[in-house]
This record gives sequence, C-alpha cells and structure tokens, in this order.
Amino acid sequence: MNLSVIGTGYVGLVTGTCFAEMGHQVICVDIDKNKVEKLRSGKITIYEPGLENLFERNTQKQRITFTTDLHSAVEHSEILFLALPTPPGADGSADLSFILNAAEQLSHLIKKYTIVVNKSTVPVGSADAVSRVLAKNLDSSLFDVVSNPEFLREGVAVEDFMKPDRVVIGSRSEKAIHKMKHLYLFPLKNKMG
Repeated sequence: MNLSVIGTGYVGLVTGTCFAEMGHQVICVDIDKNKVEKLRSGKITIYEPGLENLFERNTQKQRITFTTDLHSAVEHSEILFLALPTPPGADGSADLSFILNAAEQLSHLIKKYTIVVNKSTVPVGSADAVSRVLAKNLDSSLFDVVSNPEFLREGVAVEDFMKPDRVVIGSRSEKAIHKMKHLYLFPLKNKMG
C-alpha cells in the first residue's frame, strides 16, 4: 500500500520505517528541512534499538522516502498517518493544534478517497475534531478518520510495532477498518501467498 506519515519524531519515524519493512511504500513528511535532509542522507535522527538497520535497508530499497512536500505525499497516499506532537497545555490537556493544523492543510489537498489516521497520543473525541476540520473543505465521501493509537515503548519500539500484542483500530467506517486491517496484515498475506 502507499501511505504517508506526517511527522518524523519518535512515533512517526518508527511507524514509517516499520511499515516500509512490512513492504509498504512510505513517504515521511516533516516541516523541518534540516531533519528531512539528514534523513535523506541516511542519518537517523533518533536512537531506538534495531531501528537503524531497518532504516538503512528500507531507504536503500527506496520503500521509504522523506520530504517537506505535503502535497506530493497526499497525492501518493491511500492512508495518511498523523504522528504529530500533542504537548500538554497549561491545564494538562493535550494540545491538538499541530494535528488540527495538519487536518486543515489536508482539507485543501485531498482529491481522492483517503484515510486519515490519528497515530498521535490524543484524547477521546479527537477523531471527531479532525473530521470536522476536514469536512469544512471536503466532501465526506473523500475521507474517513481512524484512531490507531500507538503502544510503543522506548527501547523496544521496533519489536512492539513488528510483533504487537494488540492493534487498536477505531472508526465509524467499515471501509476504513477493512483497509486498516489489510495494512497491518499485508506481510502475513504476502507470506501466505
């Protein structure tokens, strides 16, 4: 499958690299030009045991690429993962501004049916908030929003992703859930024929 991960921090880089290792074509997008240039030149920007080998293998096989061009990433992708920071606000609640700003940008770029996935740590109701932002400029037939929280533990994130004890997928759309199941089962289906 073709997918993009918006944000190349800890969650985004692990997610993108591991999906590439599963055989998917992945574009990772970030607004930080310096970080994108480092990643393009083969320099990993975080430390996580086991990630560097996967990163090197998949960049060499061109299953994962890096860009600052959100438009090209959206054109390429069936599924867009939002892996953006949600820092705590003054009252301790998650700041959703990065996610909602990304949704606003996506609402002007999506031209075909696309699944937008909340991968960031977000509170209940965030999928509805993202849906409302997307719906301001998009027909509802062009997108579905899915919650797919990460359960990555630092130090064993690669293993957690590649051999999860659970994958949580939440959406009101059966179509989106079916496609997300296919995304995660893709390597098993390829091995089984």
